[in-house]
Amino acid sequence: MSAKAQSKDAATNPRGIPYAPFVDKVEDYVSSRAEVDGTMKSFQEMISSKYQFMEVNTQRRAAGLNEKIPDIQKTLDMVQFLQSRKPSSDPIETTFELNETLFARAEIPPTDEVYLWLGANVMLAYPIGEAESLLESKLSTAQGSLENCEEDLDFLREQITTLEVATARVYNWEVTMKRKEKKEPGEDEADGARKKVLPNG
Repeated sequence: MSAKAQSKDAATNPRGIPYAPFVDKVEDYVSSRAEVDGTMKSFQEMISSKYQFMEVNTQRRAAGLNEKIPDIQKTLDMVQFLQSRKPSSDPIETTFELNETLFARAEIPPTDEVYLWLGANVMLAYPIGEAESLLESKLSTAQGSLENCEEDLDFLREQITTLEVATARVYNWEVTMKRKEKKEPGEDEADGARKKVLPNG
């Protein structure tokens, strides 16, 4: 692959995923039929080892965010509900999950403090106002990350399509070159035969 062709790979999307090479002129990528197999193999390796690999990882990340965002939103809704209660309000009765099949009843009086799971078996107490700000920040970050994942998935699919088209163009170029090579000797023989049958002067 020529240096001119390789320079087209420099640009990236906002997350640093490089653009796939766009084959406008096949001659920018191959100068002879001997380079065709290597160029097509390079394109196929970029599809499978690079873009499809990144696509799978991005899909997993998006799936995790799709599970995480509703949990954050639900926790934020509860914090905002607790914050809206007046100090003179009666305790509310609720149930909470101990494990997948066991729930317990509890009474929750008006409170100005909540406990949040931070992961890795860590729970911290926060004033309700700070808890709300923290959860809003986490929710906004997760939603932004999900949007980025969706944009990246669209971008990756476009790059895969671009490389598939590039592969097809290089292949078609080789087929055209083969036909020309086969046609040219035949044309010479036909011209010679025509000359033999032409009458003199």
